[in-house]
Amino acid sequence: MLLKYLPAVALLALASCNQAAPDSDTGALAIHMDAAPDTASATLPYLGDAEQQVGPAGDTTAVYPTVPAFRLHDQDGHLVTNQSLAHKVYITDFFFATCPGICPKMQSEMLKVYKQYAANPNVVFISHTIDPEHDSLPVLRDYARRLGVNTPGSNWRFVRASRDSAYALAKAYFTGAMPDAKAPGGIAHSGTFALVDDQGHVRGLYDGLNPQETAKLLRQLPKLLAEVKTRQATAQR
Repeated sequence: MLLKYLPAVALLALASCNQAAPDSDTGALAIHMDAAPDTASATLPYLGDAEQQVGPAGDTTAVYPTVPAFRLHDQDGHLVTNQSLAHKVYITDFFFATCPGICPKMQSEMLKVYKQYAANPNVVFISHTIDPEHDSLPVLRDYARRLGVNTPGSNWRFVRASRDSAYALAKAYFTGAMPDAKAPGGIAHSGTFALVDDQGHVRGLYDGLNPQETAKLLRQLPKLLAEVKTRQATAQR
């Protein structure tokens, strides 16, 4: 179960992008997530506060929040929506192309996961720019190219929308992005990776500046994929 203070923690731990990665002398603020414990359990928790819905027979069901509806465009101009990601697991983060501090470290960690799942059609990587005024589609294409992931059919999508939409989505993923006049580009953000299931539920949060958290994500992702496969097989019977 997600601790109720987690969204506030994410906002308090926003790291300005002029700060260095944590292995340097100054160090960016890292977020240590306890919401998705690395246990032997076959399933991952649902994050967020559940609402109890009462059925016709008086039975109650816990209903967890889902990511709100979105319409984004990726580096190739393709539309990315909740519907286009349905039935898939995806990992998301927030960045901007000119960020000199935590973003390169985050993308380096994300690449570790991407390299293992680049050919898996059931996994998608979604990186949201929080500087859409600068990060046009050509800029995002070049960013993906420099990372070596802008290949035909790549499952890593670099997406843009308005700043307000990006900030709202960051909150929905239990991470944070906000204006900060002291930060490069006027934005501060956290380095959180969010793991989202095929139904739009956030199932794990990981500090994208910490290699141990990346390793944890790599251990937990197969659990979620197995759960999704079982759920979809059951639905087809």
